Amino acid sequence: MSSMKREKLIEYDFLRKNLIELREDNGFTQKDIANKLGISYQSYQAYELGVAVPTLQNFIKLGNIYDVSLDFLVGKKEY
Repeated sequence: MSSMKREKLIEYDFLRKNLIELREDNGFTQKDIANKLGISYQSYQAYELGVAVPTLQNFIKLGNIYDVSLDFLVGKKEY
């Protein structure tokens, strides 16, 4: 596996874990967040399972919902 592909998988894993943690910490269900994003429950569930990634528009909405940066969502610590 190439290092670039490995880095992307790591970013997706951070995103997946952060979405679950943020949602649970804020007392939301997956359906709540799906409704806030205007997508189906199954589409949002796919984000948390790591089989899909949000569109840029939904990525921004997620940052706004949780009041976090997009860098935080993907686990970036250095800029």
